[in-house]
Amino acid sequence: MKRSFKPGVRIASNKRHYTIRPTILTNFNTEQSSDNYISSLCKRNLFREALDAFELLQKNTNIKVKRSTYAHLFSACSTLRSLRHGKIIHNHLLSSKFQPDVALQNHILNMYGKCGSFRDAGKVFDEMSERNCISWTSIIAGYSQNGQEKEAIILYLEMLKSGILPDHFTFGSIIKACSGLSNVGLGKQAHAHVTKSEFGSQVIPRNALISMYVKFDQIDDAWNLFSRIESKDVISWGSMIAGFSQLGYEVEALSWFKEMLLEGIYWPNEFIFGSCFSACSSLVQAECGEQIHGMAIKLCLERNNFVACSLCDLYAKCGYLNSAKKVFYQIERPDIASWNAIIAGFSNGGAETEAMSFFSQMTELGLNPDDVTLCSILCASSSPFDLKQVKQVHSYITKMGFHLYVQVCNSLLTMYAKCANLLDAFHVFEDMSNLANLVSWNSIITACLQHKQARDVFKLFKLMLVSYINLDYITSRSISGACAEVSSLEMGNQFHCYSIKNGLNRDSFVTNGLIDMYTKLGSLEIARKLFDSMENPNVISWSSMIVGYAQFGYGEEALNLFKSMTKKGYKPNEVTFVGVLTACSHIGLIEEGLQFYRNMELEHQIVPTLEHCSCMVDLFARAGLLKEAEDFINQMPFEPDVLIWKTLLSACKTYKNVNMGKRVAENILRIDPFNSTAHVLLSNIYASEANWEEFARLRSLMKTRGVRKNAGCSWIEIKDTIHVFLVEDLLHSEREKIYCMLDDLWLQMLDAG
Repeated sequence: MKRSFKPGVRIASNKRHYTIRPTILTNFNTEQSSDNYISSLCKRNLFREALDAFELLQKNTNIKVKRSTYAHLFSACSTLRSLRHGKIIHNHLLSSKFQPDVALQNHILNMYGKCGSFRDAGKVFDEMSERNCISWTSIIAGYSQNGQEKEAIILYLEMLKSGILPDHFTFGSIIKACSGLSNVGLGKQAHAHVTKSEFGSQVIPRNALISMYVKFDQIDDAWNLFSRIESKDVISWGSMIAGFSQLGYEVEALSWFKEMLLEGIYWPNEFIFGSCFSACSSLVQAECGEQIHGMAIKLCLERNNFVACSLCDLYAKCGYLNSAKKVFYQIERPDIASWNAIIAGFSNGGAETEAMSFFSQMTELGLNPDDVTLCSILCASSSPFDLKQVKQVHSYITKMGFHLYVQVCNSLLTMYAKCANLLDAFHVFEDMSNLANLVSWNSIITACLQHKQARDVFKLFKLMLVSYINLDYITSRSISGACAEVSSLEMGNQFHCYSIKNGLNRDSFVTNGLIDMYTKLGSLEIARKLFDSMENPNVISWSSMIVGYAQFGYGEEALNLFKSMTKKGYKPNEVTFVGVLTACSHIGLIEEGLQFYRNMELEHQIVPTLEHCSCMVDLFARAGLLKEAEDFINQMPFEPDVLIWKTLLSACKTYKNVNMGKRVAENILRIDPFNSTAHVLLSNIYASEANWEEFARLRSLMKTRGVRKNAGCSWIEIKDTIHVFLVEDLLHSEREKIYCMLDDLWLQMLDAG
């Protein structure tokens, strides 16, 4: 006996409730059968209502379904990716004793493939007595679209062996599989197969090829294909615009977006808008993004999750955080990607508090963060007073099981290091155990170098070699930096040999690190040999050599190298001019130094920094032009630091300018009341003038304030061990032998007169 349903009645079934809408029910009552009713729902794209109605009717009636209605229902399941409904309908088909033809079996195959149920799709495919091109394409597409690219290619080869020729849809799926495997050779073979077939000019395989070449970073091949498509569709335009945007051709992406609009055939979809916003973001062009945003609003796409995510990223990167927030709150149902976009935007924009606020809102709404969310939150914590916040996030990570995600642990490790907590960074690294990858090793090594723990860098380097982790240019730069930090030439030579043996020296970044290391260690000849061996030295290479020559007093060599650099068309940077000004200072070229300083901004568009100003003060001070040095400091566009004042104070001592020395020392002590250098230099100035009263007063003040002169320090490297010596050192393990040797040398000096 059939049940009758009343409009608006809620019907319970297996703890779920279905509301039969009055409008639909009215249509149902006027239909000849339930089969026609369900079919009509599918034809009107009311897929959810059709599936719910079928599920309800098949439980409460002996519903009979036509072949065409089954096809409609399976298509509805494919569209909604509803595997549960698909299995219900498939079971109903099997129990009905209805023998599906190849067309209906293809619908079933397509449904299981779209829903990601490979086992069910494979079972249906294996049981098919007859297979056509659509059958093979459906099973191949199912595997290709769900990350099973190897299986898709194996099936494609079996299809060819069976004598069935692929069509343009098959080619689209198999090209996507080649793209997913990042196999350029296989992709080019598929391209050749498409070209030889009758579908070579079809838009579907060409669009797939464009996307594939974009993924392979081969923008020229993608462009050649795009330019040969006679009837481009919106996917063709979207693929090409996305390719330009992703591969760093942002201006071209926006130009072709404009070209698409001028052609006037297709309106951009959400993916094209996303690519354009991404291009504007990379170019930091908020104004251009705002214009495209206006078009998205006109096309009613501004609330689309994909569009809104890209917009949030654009506005945040351009510093328009309020605009990013407004866009986010316009999204009706923000998904995890939307939350990640707004959290990352505020984190990277320096608004740590608001980023954490968004994170709290997200969790309060019952949404579980993923690894991307947590990495973004950790990026918002980068100063010591955020350490408590980092520890709270760390506890959450452990509680939710994200400590097993290597990228989350790497972010956590980096944040502890940035928050001046190297001990906790080491704990995170140790807890990672076998999870640690190259990024993890680089993070902890870089953290040690930043915290002046060069010895730990060498220990980690040895452990890294034992763990069979291959170094990259970042690791190499950190290790060469550690060698320079401890002034260990022998260790630097050993690492240089290691880099040659393992081919790391072919990377210009590594070679630049070695040049920088050798210049800091005073081995200018080796540094120059490395520099001369480079085929294409960049501005970093030139600057490292120029600074190295300048710092060790080879001013003429530094300036000659600078002339060679500019003659060859290399554009100098801020560091280059630090070297040039230092060189002028060391060899007393006052006018030349002033000219270089003026030309920095006029000819090279480099705004002088505090470091450049410090070089200029040193230039005047070394030449005894103390008044000019003081005037230069007073007209600087920013506040002088202690180093600049100390440079001038040292010159005041050299040239015995007591009055200026007093003024300069007062400026230093105003910034740093406990600065020992200022006290000592000023007292020495008083002593040189035989002003013992002021000398005694200043020494007494030092004692009252607890200011002590930093002990002089020197070191020597013997057999991979660095021995450090302080003035009146009583801590060295071989101090007795050292002092005996000093006494012996003193006696020899007396004997020699």
